[in-house]
Amino acid sequence: MRVLLLSAYEAVSHRYWAQSLMTALDEFSWTLLTLPPRHFSWRIRGNPLSWWLKEHETLSQSYDVVLATSMVDFATLVGLFPQLGQARKIVYFHENQFAYPVSSEQMPQVEAKMVNLYAALAADTIVFNTAYNRDSFFDGARQFLKKMPENLPAAKPLEQMRQRSKVLPVPIASVDNAPQVNANPRRVMWNHRWEYDKNPEDFFGVLFTLSEQQVPFELAVLGQRFRDVPPIFAEAEQRLAKQTICWGPQPEPEYRALLNGGGIVVSTTWHEFQGLAIMEAAQRGALPLVPNRLCFPALYPEKYRYDGTTEGLYHRLYAWLMEPDSQPPLLDTYPWQWPQWRGAYRNLLIGESE
Repeated sequence: MRVLLLSAYEAVSHRYWAQSLMTALDEFSWTLLTLPPRHFSWRIRGNPLSWWLKEHETLSQSYDVVLATSMVDFATLVGLFPQLGQARKIVYFHENQFAYPVSSEQMPQVEAKMVNLYAALAADTIVFNTAYNRDSFFDGARQFLKKMPENLPAAKPLEQMRQRSKVLPVPIASVDNAPQVNANPRRVMWNHRWEYDKNPEDFFGVLFTLSEQQVPFELAVLGQRFRDVPPIFAEAEQRLAKQTICWGPQPEPEYRALLNGGGIVVSTTWHEFQGLAIMEAAQRGALPLVPNRLCFPALYPEKYRYDGTTEGLYHRLYAWLMEPDSQPPLLDTYPWQWPQWRGAYRNLLIGESE
């Protein structure tokens, strides 16, 4: 079976998903086309043109399945290459633009939302990584369509699409000899993108208070750094220097070693559709502490969640750091790993029901 895999904005999690998918299902014949994750507005609207100019021969071939991420302007691409419409068309949503928070410096991404919506309409099968992603997409699309000049009857068609959509997470790779105990229960970790939507202000604000109260902890700040970094990072680097054991992105071996060392991996994000960074840290022996919003309630038991406020985060961290014995046991992450999901992905590609 020939599968064309299209990733129009190859962010880290998108690349991981594509590569691990092709590795796990190596019985299929894969063709992968990607575009770099930069110039978002141009990329999400212009990807059909980029591929039309650079990959015309590849896209002119015949495939049994076309699997595209939601960043692909799928409807336009099928219009440019009609033979792709003869294949089974699957769109995978790592995220959706309807639930993405907009900073004060950004204009609302109307065209990005339209690309998401048209991609879903052009697909035979729609797949989301979490139920939260699915529900926020359809709720957002319904509100979006209400803003159009005509009073369009969107509710029923959208609900029909929602009912026939699937939820398949991005699985994480299996790890041999996963830690059984938290080796450093007073280590606090940040391993997210250094961007506004991950809400670093709340994270560092709580650590400032704990530091002023002389609560014992050490800090590892990891994750992906970009050219424009929220100012709170520079302030935190100075104010928390005594507690810091690591600051900034690390090479892969060092990053894995830090995760294997355990600790408490915290999320304060306003935007998360699955959260591979938290999952990966939990798999390697860190204790997850996530807000009670977005995708997290469906993924993490209550004992690993706080109420989403800075006060709630402060009280939970204070208790865990002052009395490490009060921390819950490490989370069983086997249900998230590839062996549990290979069959479901295979069925998705060959068109069989679960």
